[in-house]
Amino acid sequence: MIEPLEKFIDWSSIQVMTLMMPAKGKDHDWRLEEALRFLKGPDFVSIDTQPAQVEFNGPVGFRFPTPRPSHFSENNVVHGRLYRCAERWQERPVIVLLPGYNDSATYQLRFPWLARRCNRAGFNVVTFVPPYHFQRCPRQRAAFDTGDCIFWAERAAQVIAEIRALTGWLLGEGCPTVALWGYSRGAADAGMTVCYDDRLAAVVMACPPVRCKPYEVELALRPSIRGRLESIRGVCASLKPTAMNLTMKRPAIPREKILLIEGIHDLICSKEEIEDLWQKWEQPDIWRLPHGHVRICCGGVLGLAGRVLRWLSPRLEAGEKNIA
Repeated sequence: MIEPLEKFIDWSSIQVMTLMMPAKGKDHDWRLEEALRFLKGPDFVSIDTQPAQVEFNGPVGFRFPTPRPSHFSENNVVHGRLYRCAERWQERPVIVLLPGYNDSATYQLRFPWLARRCNRAGFNVVTFVPPYHFQRCPRQRAAFDTGDCIFWAERAAQVIAEIRALTGWLLGEGCPTVALWGYSRGAADAGMTVCYDDRLAAVVMACPPVRCKPYEVELALRPSIRGRLESIRGVCASLKPTAMNLTMKRPAIPREKILLIEGIHDLICSKEEIEDLWQKWEQPDIWRLPHGHVRICCGGVLGLAGRVLRWLSPRLEAGEKNIA
């Protein structure tokens, strides 16, 4: 009974997602060639990354200018929150939480709860709004624009640069270690970043999209969306040998510091994709859970947060106090 329910939840989520997607014809300009040149070129990730110029605008909130400016002013300011430990926060490790794509409920509601739990365990927590999310999404661009390859390539480069800049600032403040903990798209952001930054102490990736795959088009009920399947498959195949495919690069930290979380019944980020990543990354720790994508990434699995904290604790050298 568990498998049909988990898959139905994921399937229903996909239908809601596709209702928000604009229909595009077969002759839509994906700007694929421009994206491929950028992804394969030297400008995708900068070797020299300066620490973020963080400015606080409240007891928790902060902002800083993005190190990779885009064409949209709204997207060029990074907004975030720092949930500090009660005493001497600069001496405590930090967990950076990364949400799934446009998952405002997790960012606004679940992450503050999770941050308080991490604080009790001895960890600081940082959350920040990724590129083109929430208040950073320009009014000129639809929230679910999936038809522009250069947009996604530039977004990937921008989020990597922002995570690295934020990591540099945290380490510069005196925090001994920094870990990334991402869900879905946020997990892929963490995975791309760890391939370029060996300063990270640990990375947790829950249900990451390993490579570009038209899962939402394959399972969509809308005929106008399903009609794009053949062209989107071609686009995904072209992007497969680029940095948008996590299996094309290797992590810059040891495998013992990486945790993959797989949903056995996941319809969005399939277990086969994550198993492939697990093999290519030389078999780091992996938890295979009997759940779907939505339940894992939206906090529906009881006890999972505490289990992740217990896994992170020795890697961040924070002890295991107060972890229930």
